Amino acid sequence: MKGIVFTEFMEMVESKFGLEMVDTIIENGTLPSEGIYTSVGTYDFNEMVSLITQLSHETQLPAGDLIYSFGLYLFDSLGKAHPEVIQSYNSPLGLLYSIEDHIHVHVKKLYPDAELPTFKILEKTYTSISMVYSSSRGLYRLAHGLIEKTFVHFNGTADISYELLKEDGTEVKFDVVQNG
Repeated sequence: MKGIVFTEFMEMVESKFGLEMVDTIIENGTLPSEGIYTSVGTYDFNEMVSLITQLSHETQLPAGDLIYSFGLYLFDSLGKAHPEVIQSYNSPLGLLYSIEDHIHVHVKKLYPDAELPTFKILEKTYTSISMVYSSSRGLYRLAHGLIEKTFVHFNGTADISYELLKEDGTEVKFDVVQNG
């Protein structure tokens, strides 16, 4: 998993729970890297699992809710790091329609070894999109947060629902209907 995800996660933990919490989850986690991350590095996904598990334990918040919150946080961070990607779109649905064909292509240019989820568009209209998220990591709650924050970024709202097509969350159908 790319280091930028780890560095942004640690920044979110610090901003929401404080620097002591960052230290606690690093100390109590199973981390071959010892919690030392760079945005350009690559780290074992199990380290992220350990960090989220420790944060959930310490805060008594469900891991899924923490992952969703991270998705909300990560949208802004990625938008600041790569504003040219988001500036290419004038609507949230336009951005969502283009995840596979444009955004992930751009990400692969920056991070050739990134393991990205796939988003297969099932149906799209001017006000809605139905797509299937697929990833061996099962971070669909992260995707949910990113999708929701996409609408916030464009000053809009949407009804977002999801259905687990596989119980482990590695394949999830999202239905998104823009409000107003």
